[in-house]
Amino acid sequence: MTPEEVGDRLVALLATEDDPAPGAVTASVSGGGPGHARAVVDVPVARWWHAATIAQDPGALGCDFFDWLSAVDELEDGFDVVAHLWSTRRRHGVLLRARVPRADPEVESLVDLYPGAAWHERETHEMFGIVFARHPDLRPLLLPPEFEGHPLRKEFVLAARVAKPWPGAKEPGESEAGTAKRAPMRPPGVPDPNEWGPMKGKIPPPETPARPARGERPVRTPGERPARSPRTENAAAAEKPAATETPTATEKPAATETPTGIEKPTATGEEAS
Repeated sequence: MTPEEVGDRLVALLATEDDPAPGAVTASVSGGGPGHARAVVDVPVARWWHAATIAQDPGALGCDFFDWLSAVDELEDGFDVVAHLWSTRRRHGVLLRARVPRADPEVESLVDLYPGAAWHERETHEMFGIVFARHPDLRPLLLPPEFEGHPLRKEFVLAARVAKPWPGAKEPGESEAGTAKRAPMRPPGVPDPNEWGPMKGKIPPPETPARPARGERPVRTPGERPARSPRTENAAAAEKPAATETPTATEKPAATETPTGIEKPTATGEEAS
């Protein structure tokens, strides 16, 4: 089945379900080109578990393999929870996606359908703060128990980048000569060190290089030519080609000495005539 056929079939099967949960189900195709594109089916959060059940059904799509699950922070619109399911027999897959609200991010767990989802749901809960209802154990997976916040949320403050500058290339305008540079650019999630963190209020503002004052232009009377500076005169003189001396027609070449004596110069055409 092509990605378009997989998405349309799942949408048609969900339309026949006796599920009172409101919300439309739509299908699209992801990027990636031939052989890598996947059917993307967006379902309401209340129909998340039912959609995964139909996708797993051998008589429907037969997606018996759970690949991965994660989330995407969409800021004010909430979070998109995405799961990739794959059919090992029919060799097709589907990206199941549901959007949960930011104020109450909760979706039903898929552990009872796919036991391999337990690890992925624990990580997504830890990094985004999304609750997976009926999950048997949502304890921390990667971070220490005393850690506060969810690092993959876009509003999470990267405190390590405040205490330690970001390593790498120089900022635009910075050079080895020590010339003045503008204030460094901060990536998203990094607050101003002078407003947050251990250096709050201790960092002086960046110095702006003083611009040299422009001198006043001398007042000239009408018709008066400005005086040329010595530097301008030297440059003009250097542009003129130096005069070269050429021998005249009547000038005779000098006599050359030979071991036997003084050799007379050869007569020119006028003298020979």
